[in-house]
Amino acid sequence: MDGRQRNDLRPGMMVQIVLKKDQPTGKRTTGIIKDILTKSPTHPRGIKVRLTDGQIGRVQEIVNPGVN
Repeated sequence: MDGRQRNDLRPGMMVQIVLKKDQPTGKRTTGIIKDILTKSPTHPRGIKVRLTDGQIGRVQEIVNPGVN
């Protein structure tokens, strides 16, 4: 499941994001969503989130979509 739909994301979900500094390489960082930062319902490059460790990036994949 990709991270382009805001409705698919909830705080507490484990996701893989791409940090701004890693956009050229596409390197992914795994973490738990703390806050959803993108206000629009969709985004072509992924919804921007803040992880519990404070890192900010765009969601590329939802690791465990069953978590509410």
